[in-house]
Amino acid sequence: MGYVHVYTGNGKGKTTAAFGLAMRASGRGRKVCIVQFMKPDAGYGEQISARKLGIEVHPFGTNRFVNKNNPAREDVELARAALELAREKIKSGSYDLVILDEINVAMDFNLIPVNEVLDLLSSIPDKTEVVLTGRYAPDSIVERADLVTEMKEVKHYFRKGVMAREAIEY
Repeated sequence: MGYVHVYTGNGKGKTTAAFGLAMRASGRGRKVCIVQFMKPDAGYGEQISARKLGIEVHPFGTNRFVNKNNPAREDVELARAALELAREKIKSGSYDLVILDEINVAMDFNLIPVNEVLDLLSSIPDKTEVVLTGRYAPDSIVERADLVTEMKEVKHYFRKGVMAREAIEY
């Protein structure tokens, strides 16, 4: 069975680390697919760069924040569609690396059930590595994973009023 990585925690860098791994794998001739939960196709720098390198990127999200306590029907539908595509890509056995960006948040917001993600992780082909990113990784996902990295915020300029900056945060 393939390996499962989890990048979680309240610090910056989870998606960045996953895209860095995608670049490394692609540079070594591996086939990579990234499915983004709760993120629109908004021309983020990582989406642009990955596509230039021939890495598949499939964003599923809107340009508005998801209300955790009352998500819109569209948010649930997009997360379900992202999970279905992730299932197809993983089970196809055609990919060496599949990244499920922000899936941990989608589970925490109850947009997709944790048990369905665990079921998907139980059927990873041997040659495929799967990376799950996002804050709030469920304990059962952490327990299932083979590698878990927690990004911890120690200091962040956002606390001083600095907003997200192009090429650095997006």
